[in-house]
Amino acid sequence: MSGSSLDSELQLVADRIVAQAKKGEQIEAYVSRGQETEVRVYEGNVEHFVSAQSQGINVRVISNGRTGTSYAGTLDESALAEVLAEARENAELGSVDEWAGLAEPDGVAVVEQELWNEKLESYPTARKIELTKELERLTLGIDPRVRIDSADYSDASIESAFATTKGIRVSGRENGCYTSVSTLADDNGETQTGWGFAVGKYPDEFDLNKAARDGVERATRLLGAVKPATKRTTVVLDPFVTASFLSIIGSTLNGEAVSKGRSIFANRLGEAVASPVFTLIDDPTDSRAYSATDIDGEGLAARRNVLMQDGVLQMFIHSSYSARRAQTVSTGNAIRGSGTPGVGCLALQVGLGTKSQQELIADIDDGVLIQSVQGIHSGVNAISGDFSTGASGLMIRNGATAEPVREFTIASTLQRMLLDIVAVGADIDWLPMSSVGVSLVINDITMSGV
Repeated sequence: MSGSSLDSELQLVADRIVAQAKKGEQIEAYVSRGQETEVRVYEGNVEHFVSAQSQGINVRVISNGRTGTSYAGTLDESALAEVLAEARENAELGSVDEWAGLAEPDGVAVVEQELWNEKLESYPTARKIELTKELERLTLGIDPRVRIDSADYSDASIESAFATTKGIRVSGRENGCYTSVSTLADDNGETQTGWGFAVGKYPDEFDLNKAARDGVERATRLLGAVKPATKRTTVVLDPFVTASFLSIIGSTLNGEAVSKGRSIFANRLGEAVASPVFTLIDDPTDSRAYSATDIDGEGLAARRNVLMQDGVLQMFIHSSYSARRAQTVSTGNAIRGSGTPGVGCLALQVGLGTKSQQELIADIDDGVLIQSVQGIHSGVNAISGDFSTGASGLMIRNGATAEPVREFTIASTLQRMLLDIVAVGADIDWLPMSSVGVSLVINDITMSGV
């Protein structure tokens, strides 16, 4: 969050709640107000339009090791009194937890970022709609075999404020936007799908031409795809697929999961768990990331955390709760849900290599470019590390892409995949996700087809 005053209306509301704390009682108040726009265009017409506003307050009360939370979707005076009373009542009903407690100020300075864009805030709705229509027109003008499933625009803004009895007091605001196109390519009774994204600080920064080209290319290059032969091979993960893969790896480094014995990396700090070419960083202080932020879900400063350096596991991520349980300190990775904050990576990225995807492919005699995967989260067991998911893409032969393939699975384990990474691309793609996209080359993957 960025650019809001500590004397803002929301901050004063949070302060008033916390000021009512009784002796021996810990109180956290999180107040937010947001707005979002969604546009969907189909055949030149607006098929779906939403412009919605929301506001609310989440109160957490901790007393005698018992935690209670409550939420109200309004900031009316009557609701403010009720939400505190309800949180207190819920705390009385809660069970004792020896690790319960609010985050303590840790002295880590907030990294100033430009997270609020005034141009986006004042951008005309009519222009948002026209941009979405333009993306559809551009996409349809590239290849007659392509039709549009949908062209979409989305933006969101949020203002928020924290106050706690531990002395945390911070407020700010942030906004962001992106557009996307979902495509269908038809040929000889066959249909394949594709997609393209454009991300920017405000809509005039969108590269609509690239989004359109990506949407067309991803769909058309899979036309005529067949099932490949079963074999062990080298895969190149397309940036969008890598982003999903990184989110899974990030979940295994969750300190809460580690403390419960539900991570493949428990008790492996300081060990080489990945290839030396692989460095994994959670960096919400990089404003290029779509999910960049300056504070975490407990009001602590967000920070750049190096999770794996040259393949060596450096750390796990923690909220204040998981840190107490693990007898360590918060890493600024609390994420907010409907109740007590959880733990999660905020903006994952990797140390980049020096080659484009085309150059990476040129180094491969026999392999497959994985363009998309199906059910990747259901096909991965983050506790055992087993990895098996449906995929489609292009075969690689003698350093060049060859025929398209589909309806096959790729399988290994997360442990082996990390160790079998042989190259990271330089083709960074800032996607509207909490993980960055980049091409990734992994050896010794089982491809099961016919």
